[in-house]
Amino acid sequence: MTNSALRRWAWIHKWSSLVSTIFMLLLCLTGLPLIFHHEIGHLLGTEVEAPEMPAGTPTASLDEVAAAARAVHPGRYLHSLFRDADERNVWFAFVGDQPESTEGDSVAIDARTAKVLAQPKFDEGFMYVMFKLHVDLFAELPGKLFLGLMGILLVVAIVSGVVLYAPFMRKLDFGTVRRDRSTRLKWLDLHNLLGIVTLSWALVVGATGVLNTWADLVIKYWQFDQLGRIVAPYKGHPVPTRLASVETAARIATALEPTLDLAFIAFPGTTFSSPHHYAVFLRGTEPLTARLLKPVLVDAQDLKVSYHGDLPWYVTALLVSQPLHFGDYGGMPLKILWAALDVITIVVLGSGLYLWWQRRRKPIEELLTAAVPAAPEATA
Repeated sequence: MTNSALRRWAWIHKWSSLVSTIFMLLLCLTGLPLIFHHEIGHLLGTEVEAPEMPAGTPTASLDEVAAAARAVHPGRYLHSLFRDADERNVWFAFVGDQPESTEGDSVAIDARTAKVLAQPKFDEGFMYVMFKLHVDLFAELPGKLFLGLMGILLVVAIVSGVVLYAPFMRKLDFGTVRRDRSTRLKWLDLHNLLGIVTLSWALVVGATGVLNTWADLVIKYWQFDQLGRIVAPYKGHPVPTRLASVETAARIATALEPTLDLAFIAFPGTTFSSPHHYAVFLRGTEPLTARLLKPVLVDAQDLKVSYHGDLPWYVTALLVSQPLHFGDYGGMPLKILWAALDVITIVVLGSGLYLWWQRRRKPIEELLTAAVPAAPEATA
């Protein structure tokens, strides 16, 4: 590589890193507790758990569960019923002032007795602050898109760092940290070593993080694209005022896919459905497939199936990116690995800031020259 090409890559690496580093540090720090959100929730007492009952206790009808939620919030719209894969005996009902509203309240209901267990607040507390800082900086869609841009810069910084690593290590053994040299040179060696060790993980987490920042746009496009085509025959039809049994709709949907589990049900007129349908979302039973959803749209009046199939590729890509980003599909060992790599990445980012702060004493090009003989202008 020529010296001029080396300088260009050094410039790209420096500025893509500098612009994104502060925000990447924030994401690493806030992402660390999010990896263990269930465990922290148990410690803080914010997780909702159903009481112990004999094995084989039958479940209540979803109509009873929906009625229990409406009784807590009379006059409001029931948006969805959601069941966590880790706590199958609890249904979470989400209600709002308008069918299309994205904010509202939640009610935790025992799936076996249809009794209200709690009214958890998902918009307050330590974990909520960590989640909002990590997802959108409390700025909604603009914040998500901004963090997505920072994620793209992170990917650029990683790629440019790999390009610079090869000439830097040409005359050095892999993993060399020259402890007998200056402090800055030792930190440069450590920065390069830890950066190359976490390369694959950082690329995966950075790329999937960028995908997650586009979630709102992906869902809106799905509404326009696939969902729009499905509900096109209902154009001009009056919106139903009386809904059929949600329990029956769920049974019809699960009968079509007996090997899948019921994940959540979106009620008519809400974000994930149409004004005329129950949208019943089914999921796999394995740790990774539990994040992959298959929708069944059931007419909310006559209970006929309007659609049964897969989500489009772009929604599937989004769903796959989420467990890969948080590392929560492989149990505690994978969570610990994700946390360790997160901490190492914090060191990489912090050491990068230190190296930039000391740049006036010795530019990066001089450090590269000190590491290896200067490459001739012709390609080496």
